[in-house]
Amino acid sequence: MLKISEFSKLSHLTIKALRFYEKEGLLKPASVDEWNNYRFYETSQLETAAKIKSYRQLDLSIEEIKAVFNGADVKEILQEKIESLTKEKQIIESHLSIIKSILEDKDMKYQVTEKVIPEKIVYTAETVLETYSDSMQWIPHVGQECLKLNPGLKCAEPPYEFCEYLDGEYKETDIRIRHNEAVTTFGKENELIKFKTLPETKVLSIYHKGAYEKIGEAYAFLMKYADQNGYTTAGLARECYIDGIWNKESVEDWLTEIQLPIE
Repeated sequence: MLKISEFSKLSHLTIKALRFYEKEGLLKPASVDEWNNYRFYETSQLETAAKIKSYRQLDLSIEEIKAVFNGADVKEILQEKIESLTKEKQIIESHLSIIKSILEDKDMKYQVTEKVIPEKIVYTAETVLETYSDSMQWIPHVGQECLKLNPGLKCAEPPYEFCEYLDGEYKETDIRIRHNEAVTTFGKENELIKFKTLPETKVLSIYHKGAYEKIGEAYAFLMKYADQNGYTTAGLARECYIDGIWNKESVEDWLTEIQLPIE
């Protein structure tokens, strides 16, 4: 019989760990002196201790180790652990890639984040604009038209609205645009205003601050980032106008978020 201190040395487990595994029912002493509460172990229990230590080094949880000791298929549990660690590896690699992309941007002007936009009800409207700047007058007009058609219609909280450019290429004029704004319920439609459910969407997000004429730089950075990191696009880019001519005097303070849907 081995005292707990002796068993600790041979098993390479601390006394604190042995008491913890005893409490969890994984490695109980062979006997406990009823007078002084000393714990004693059999040498045969070193094999059990070695298994516990090995499984813990593989990042198995206490509950998973208990399942193995109670007869669960260890191969199935280890296969599940492979899948879990693979996902963690992918996340770590993604984080490393983001860090590298940020460091490659000498001025650190842009930073890409990944987020999920929940499912939403939106009203939409499409038109053809002569120039991009015309959108700043057209979008408020769409909102007024929607409210006129649906008095009392409320926007979703937090607010979410964006524009999509429907042409397959960059155009200086005759620009096809679609405006979307999240609302709480469906409403009446007309030739301009339509309602639909926008499904949950995963996006890459980047913020552009300053004149809209320079937003192409942000698009270039975002598309390069998506390509270098193996993302597959899943829809049109969305432009969310956070600050602009309606609330900022200087174009340097304009803020636009670009969201690129991905699979």
